[in-house]
Amino acid sequence: METGSRATRPARPAAVPARTRRAAWLLGPALVAGVAYLDPGNVASNMTAGARFGYLLVWVVVLGNTMAWLIQYLSAKLGIVTGQSLAETLGTRLRAPWARRLYWLQAELVAMATDVAEVIGGAVALWLLFGVPLPVGGLITGAVSIALLLVQQRRGARSFEFVVIGLLVVISIGFTYGVFVAPPDAAGVAAGMVPRFEGSESVLLAASILGATIMPHAIYAHSALARDRFSAPGARAEDRAQSTPTLLRATRWDVTIALVVAGTVNLAILLLAAANLAGVAGTDSLEGAYAALSAGLGGVVATMFAVGLLASGLASTAVGAYAGAEIMHGLLRIRVPLIARRLVTLVPAIAILALGVDPTWALILSQVVLSFGIPFALIPLVSLTARRDVLGAHRNRWWTTVAGALASAFLVALNAVLLWLVLSGG
Repeated sequence: METGSRATRPARPAAVPARTRRAAWLLGPALVAGVAYLDPGNVASNMTAGARFGYLLVWVVVLGNTMAWLIQYLSAKLGIVTGQSLAETLGTRLRAPWARRLYWLQAELVAMATDVAEVIGGAVALWLLFGVPLPVGGLITGAVSIALLLVQQRRGARSFEFVVIGLLVVISIGFTYGVFVAPPDAAGVAAGMVPRFEGSESVLLAASILGATIMPHAIYAHSALARDRFSAPGARAEDRAQSTPTLLRATRWDVTIALVVAGTVNLAILLLAAANLAGVAGTDSLEGAYAALSAGLGGVVATMFAVGLLASGLASTAVGAYAGAEIMHGLLRIRVPLIARRLVTLVPAIAILALGVDPTWALILSQVVLSFGIPFALIPLVSLTARRDVLGAHRNRWWTTVAGALASAFLVALNAVLLWLVLSGG
């Protein structure tokens, strides 16, 4: 038989259909917004829940990500169909200047609280990995976030997405590595899917997990990211040329992938703590969890955890700064240079670190502040996406609006419980 004949030549792999390649190219905005679900506040909440209650609150992580899917999809849909972010849409509908300013004030406080948590998380990671003093680590985290924002400004939305998604890969590897080294108990995981609590502290931690999962700035950011990618003047011509139904179908896949990644990583953090840190003293802080992982599973697992925390802080602080700038532009109709705004919002986080405030306590406090902003972002989002005069034929179906309203009511009530438990010392 001849060498290289048609009969013996290996078959070429089938080419990826052009339609599939185009659909894959439309993914990205949800993965960037999804970084908010993996910020240091989430890490602290999930690690503490697993260390204190084992597998008890597995169901809370699953529930939070299920609700997050709907909320993030609605946010992206608003940006795609209207060509405006949530903040811009609210800015056009709040006609009284005082109303816009008050609305901006609460949203700005939420954005700053988010920034505090993310910069602190990055600073703690640098301290754990390299012994960098916390204030210096905060400055380094801020400097890297400025570099990421420069990518967004000068190279466009797609380049920004690539960088953040790269950090998301690092986050995922860093936080899931330990689960493969020390797998959780399958029966314990299954039992954790049954909704239940064990005392007020478990309720507090469940509220903290959900409060850290559904974040106001992620809602504001996702609508703006979708707008920038598909509707803004700087968007690629091929993206702008896609029909709205095509973009919405791609967005559903985008949100699904993003939330599967975020949910898996959050679950891995809780399972890692449940399997290896349950009952271990001192694991109610990021530093204590790192030390316990190092002692129990070795330096590699602890280092991977710290690397994931560093990537989490760097990526989420850049997305948070982007959201804050969009909030200011949409509600005050003022566009402050992104870099200048980033420098100003770094001040509270650096001050907290310089004053020697306990980082984990500051993270918890930031989650409390975030809970105040939940209703101001969720309720308008569900209301606006249900209106024909806003989304036209793409408005929510009635069952989507009902599901959104129920999720909003549940999250607002749970955040109210969180506030009451924290402020009452319960």
